[in-house]
Amino acid sequence: MCNTTATRNNPTIVFSVSSRNVSESYLQKASFPPRGWNSYDSFGWTVSEEEFLQNAGIVSRSLKAHGYKYVVVDYLWYRKNVQGAYSDSLGFDVIDEWGRMIPDPGRWPSSTGGKGFSEVANKVHNMGLMFGIHVMRGISTQAVNANTPILDTTKGGAYQESGRVWHAKDIALPGRACAWMPHGFMSVNTQLGAGRAFLRSLYEQYAAWGVDFVKHDCVFGADLDLNEITYVSGVLRELNRPIVYSLSPGTSVTPALAKDVSGLVNMYRITGDDWDNWGDVKSHFDISRDLSAASMIGAKGLNGNSWPDLDMLPFGWLTDPGSNQGPHRFSKLSLEEKRTQFPDVTSSENLNHKDHHLRVKKRRSKRGGKPSYTHALRLTGCSEPKAMGWSVESLNEDLERICWKRSLENQLPPFCVHKREFQFKLDGESTHQEDYRSKHHLVATNEMKFCLDASPKQKLTSKEFKSGTFSPCRWDANQILLKADLSSVPTDVEAESKWDHDGISPGGIRSWIAKGRRGEVYVAFFNLSEQKTVISTKTSSLGNAFADRTSITSCHGKEVWSGKQVITTQGTLSAEVGLHGCALFVLNCH
Repeated sequence: MCNTTATRNNPTIVFSVSSRNVSESYLQKASFPPRGWNSYDSFGWTVSEEEFLQNAGIVSRSLKAHGYKYVVVDYLWYRKNVQGAYSDSLGFDVIDEWGRMIPDPGRWPSSTGGKGFSEVANKVHNMGLMFGIHVMRGISTQAVNANTPILDTTKGGAYQESGRVWHAKDIALPGRACAWMPHGFMSVNTQLGAGRAFLRSLYEQYAAWGVDFVKHDCVFGADLDLNEITYVSGVLRELNRPIVYSLSPGTSVTPALAKDVSGLVNMYRITGDDWDNWGDVKSHFDISRDLSAASMIGAKGLNGNSWPDLDMLPFGWLTDPGSNQGPHRFSKLSLEEKRTQFPDVTSSENLNHKDHHLRVKKRRSKRGGKPSYTHALRLTGCSEPKAMGWSVESLNEDLERICWKRSLENQLPPFCVHKREFQFKLDGESTHQEDYRSKHHLVATNEMKFCLDASPKQKLTSKEFKSGTFSPCRWDANQILLKADLSSVPTDVEAESKWDHDGISPGGIRSWIAKGRRGEVYVAFFNLSEQKTVISTKTSSLGNAFADRTSITSCHGKEVWSGKQVITTQGTLSAEVGLHGCALFVLNCH
């Protein structure tokens, strides 16, 4: 499905993060993750009406039956595609008398006569699909410079308050311009009646056009504008027409931030833009794990549920970031990397991003090196015998060195970290940050900007068996230490976590598991390392991933990509997975 060839006359398919085929009524309430096609990765901002409808036709003919229902026009549909115009240019946008963006008639000829996207939406609906658009934060700089009046949709005509008519400059906040499009848009003051009236006029117009999906950009992640999100959510909740509400971008998203918005929206990005390089793909795994561990998958949302969003699947013919060209090159992802992004569990529920006890098959180093082993660290009470072997040394009033001496027989140097109080500058006005007083980071002894990652789980997974797993310090709960003590995990667990000098480590192995409506079990192994790897899990551990702790002793089924039949032998599910690749199993287990 993902290898559609495309040019401007033979358009591409670029998929959004997906779940399964469900009825239109459920999708409108986002009871399951909406999926479909978005114009950005192939056309950037330059897509035309003809090109968009060509792609919509492909989705309708080839993908609608598989659950792809949304086709979305991405950003700058109001910008004239003329010389001098680009993604952050000023003065090329089409706005109405009220300062609202309307489609560029040069690219969207059916919009003439004040029709906006109505005719495009009708054509999309006649294909059996849902129509979506991208919108930006607040108000455009062009509208502010023109100082257009604000529309009062409740009374008709210009908004009046305190005996005067309000205009764009009255509500604009130039100091809160969009960071990645500073010449384009800025926030509006939602404390003002006129500011709220402007936002209401936007979304009521989108509903009148027949819009089913809104991607609201430059309001989330590092660009957070919680006031605007909250007000827009309230407007959408009141509309007679259900509109799926999606937030972007997803840079610097944490579980705490996600919890602040999840009840207000239906989707929210949790990554930056996803392009066709392995680094973008690999970065998805940690944030997906964190959001799943925080129970954010399918949490209560606007008129239904909300879903973390991993951005596009950049397959087929693409453009380049910031380009004024349409599709002109093929995706650089390998087939294995595409499969890793697309383990589509088509009829699953209870999707859990939980790792089992995974084992990496031990390989002898080609350079003659011996396999190395790790220990895991666990929080426990000081009085427990497992706490033996730890020492604490005060370096100064703010810093302590904590070391584990391993065992008397072990000649390896001790494992040490520094303990310091949480040092981030706190924003007292932010609603998504917790109070971190009396909480600590465990930082690397040789680099104070890197903190020890931990897991809240009682049963550790293979990725957590890395001695000294450090990453840049942040607000995530898995890096924050309360009053607790450390112990070592019994050595019999070490056999679950081995790697050699060829670079295969537990951090390079991930898995997902889901249970289907008919009781079938879906298991995916992901190899994030740089060489082919044998990955296995105990059959008995599969059931531990589900809330009911299902007892599983044997499984049979198939591996989807190869089509091979699978019968677990000796209580083990195993597969050899190519570099950056994935194995996807559909199993009946007992």
